[in-house]
Amino acid sequence: MIAKPVVLIVDDEILNIEIASAALEDGYEISFALSGDQALEVAHAAGPDLILLDVLMPGLNGYDLCRLLKQDPGLSDVPVIFTTSLQTPEAELLGLSAGAIDYVTKPFQPGALRQRVGNHVQMKRMRDQLAGLAMQDHLTGLGNRRLLEQRLHEELRQAGRDGGNLALILLDIDHFKQFNDLYGHPEGDRCLQRVAAVLDRHMRRGRDLAARYGGEEFACILPGPDLAGGMALAESIRAEVEALAIPHAGSRVGGLVTVSLGVAAGPPAPGASPERWLRDADLMLYRSKNAGRNRVTGNSCVP
Repeated sequence: MIAKPVVLIVDDEILNIEIASAALEDGYEISFALSGDQALEVAHAAGPDLILLDVLMPGLNGYDLCRLLKQDPGLSDVPVIFTTSLQTPEAELLGLSAGAIDYVTKPFQPGALRQRVGNHVQMKRMRDQLAGLAMQDHLTGLGNRRLLEQRLHEELRQAGRDGGNLALILLDIDHFKQFNDLYGHPEGDRCLQRVAAVLDRHMRRGRDLAARYGGEEFACILPGPDLAGGMALAESIRAEVEALAIPHAGSRVGGLVTVSLGVAAGPPAPGASPERWLRDADLMLYRSKNAGRNRVTGNSCVP
């Protein structure tokens, strides 16, 4: 069953929220906020497909809130429709220049509001589908490097803000060049797909991400686990890849396809550097390779 799109209604007047909700509730999941500051919190929690935003509110007004939303990497692509009793061309221009996609005047016409919201939600979902294709590795079906780097930035920021843990795993298929040389690139592609399927099976929570980092190298982002948890998951991945029993006569590890893994994990500090986390995980991967491959090495990473 396809989930209903989420619409966030931001207005300091309860009556306006009730009117807009009544017009939209049959086709949408409704969230609401009574102030600009509250709207930022609700938007991060609800992940709306569209925001109906009042202009005139005490404290953080709609124009300033819209600018903040458009500067937030996690919310910048959410369409904003301003709702206001201001009907001057200057007010509309100011709203559009702040980043809004449309402008609706009060009192609402329910049918017109549903049509405008429906049009913009549909366009956003089409954009999301195209963006998803642009961030997918077509051979394995996992995320690609672009998605990995974007999500690592977002998850480090959230974990740094909330005080949670994050685990980053980098893994490399051992002696993969020799595998391609011996068995050919079509078999190499099938090997990559089977390893990718192992990773995908281990991504059990909604924010877990497995991605192809490049060539025969993969990465996993896991919000929540500490170093011990990240190491345990990495070891499970290592063991399952070995259990695939894919023959590899060119490997010096043991005649089967194996992987080496590096883990960086811990509670990120506010403003943690994605590049630093990738370097730390890559260093751990290098140590696994240097120690004989087909193993997991990890270290705490908090900068």
